[in-house]
Amino acid sequence: MDGILLIDKPQGFTSFDVVAKLRGILKTRKIGHAGTLDPMATGVLPVFLGSATKACDILPNSDKAYRAVLRLGIRTDTLDRTGTVIAKAPVTVGASELKKLLPQFTGTILQVPPMYSAVKIGGRKLCDLARQGKEIERPSRQVTIRSIHLIQEAAPDYTLLVECSKGTYIRTLCDDLGQALGCGAALMELTRTQAAGYALEDCHTLQEIEAARDAGTLEQWILPVHTAFSRLPQVVLERRDAFYFCNGLKMQADRFGCRQIQGLFCVLAQGEIPRFLGLGYVDEMGLLRVKKLFSRLEEKPGRVEDKEGAVL
Repeated sequence: MDGILLIDKPQGFTSFDVVAKLRGILKTRKIGHAGTLDPMATGVLPVFLGSATKACDILPNSDKAYRAVLRLGIRTDTLDRTGTVIAKAPVTVGASELKKLLPQFTGTILQVPPMYSAVKIGGRKLCDLARQGKEIERPSRQVTIRSIHLIQEAAPDYTLLVECSKGTYIRTLCDDLGQALGCGAALMELTRTQAAGYALEDCHTLQEIEAARDAGTLEQWILPVHTAFSRLPQVVLERRDAFYFCNGLKMQADRFGCRQIQGLFCVLAQGEIPRFLGLGYVDEMGLLRVKKLFSRLEEKPGRVEDKEGAVL
């Protein structure tokens, strides 16, 4: 069972809980996920099965999108509704003031990671220190907020759509907005609507996955691993060269017209339906090299045959 399942993570589950549940449903151990979500959050959680787990650490599209509900007038120790309220303040601002503030938090900004997070400082997780009642100084980190839109208001609650880079804490964004408005704010609800190029409308609940397994229709929901790299350039090799590529032979990139490609690209084996082999790159010597293989061609007497892998 190889490929990608798009899960709509339920509230109250950690990302690891989802993986553990799927191991039971699918009867397989080789499962990974991309983009951890807090237990309070719901939404897009791409889950990688079998050989597709090799893609988890090299996904080219790391941007995320969220629908977030913040409440003005309170602050909590976790920066969201799961924590203890540590401050309350009267709310004398509304939608107009919030809208005017949003451009200041758009673009490349600095964020201080929350104490209740998995970030490590000095080899210790911040959340472990926070549970001991400790708070330490944390260095700020650079993140990118590509856009923020206010889409709904029901004072003191306001719903935002946020598109951002990997590593952005929406809890911190809400807290920073609240402090800038002078009344404080906390995150009440969070739904990830996009991750790794996949959208919420294409995701399935754990109950749906289990029902599809029982009905024998689950395979239609397992996406080929190449879909995670659909935005990368493609290089198609003749089958003999594809065999050499799979076996690590260094070849002149000029032969395949890929010398000028910056970064990673998809490598396919020529055929009526080109076959996705993996990711390649051009080294400093101008040679085509393997970054990660997901499929392989195996040479037989007189010809090269497919062994396994997804088709594009």
